[in-house]
Amino acid sequence: MQLARAIHFDESDQNVFASPARTGEWCISGGFEFSNWVEGDLTGKQRQAFANGWLGLETAGRVTFVAVTKIEPAELERLTDLLASHFVSYYGAPDLEAARPVAREELAQMCETCADHAANTLLTVARELTPAGVRESYRSIEAQSAGLEQFALHVSPDA
Repeated sequence: MQLARAIHFDESDQNVFASPARTGEWCISGGFEFSNWVEGDLTGKQRQAFANGWLGLETAGRVTFVAVTKIEPAELERLTDLLASHFVSYYGAPDLEAARPVAREELAQMCETCADHAANTLLTVARELTPAGVRESYRSIEAQSAGLEQFALHVSPDA
């Protein structure tokens, strides 16, 4: 089973998201946050979060890139409880019992998204508002093997 973790290549997420996710935290799409949004809600850093931010499960922060990696069933159960708690605290779910199936479904969708990708594949998300609601699309960038020539120092005898 696979899920995705936040990954950063530079400090840009610190500047473009109101609340950036931490490197290494587990992530899901988190598109549910935008389900009631309209065009007028898409301003500033909220627009950036809507446009291409994955949701970090520990911080509820956003990140541009996630990397596919293996997850153990026990860790997935912990994340289910964490997300269910988030639904109760921030989205008005009546209790953990009612929120857990929805959290499980969100995580299952993300596991399904990651299932067809090799470990370390990078994923991006793009969202748009349509008359029918929020539409998400995903893009993958396969991990490239680094050849020794990329790291070798070439020295000639006359140098």
